[in-house]
Amino acid sequence: MSVSHVTTHILDTGAGRPAAGVAVVLYAKDAETWQELARSTTDADGRAKDLGPGQLEPGHYRLNFATGSYYAGLATATFFPEVDLVFEVSGPEHYHVPLLLSPFAYSTYRGS
Repeated sequence: MSVSHVTTHILDTGAGRPAAGVAVVLYAKDAETWQELARSTTDADGRAKDLGPGQLEPGHYRLNFATGSYYAGLATATFFPEVDLVFEVSGPEHYHVPLLLSPFAYSTYRGS
């Protein structure tokens, strides 16, 4: 399997472990609408490496994380039923977009 241009890694910081089994959808912005490009689910290490093509055109993209379903599966209440991260692809380099997650907070950064 080749690694896609955009990857993600979710760490459940509240539990101190990777967030496995989280559904992730990659969208591309086309004018004023969002078009779905790919779907994935995080593996046992909390990673999704198969989110779309090996190369994306420059533009705006969005990752949607089904955090509510993840926490429902753990019988844990959460304030965020989903998390959307919008970012810009400007070149051919790899884009890694990690998500640090807890039931009542999240953080992200540009990874490598």
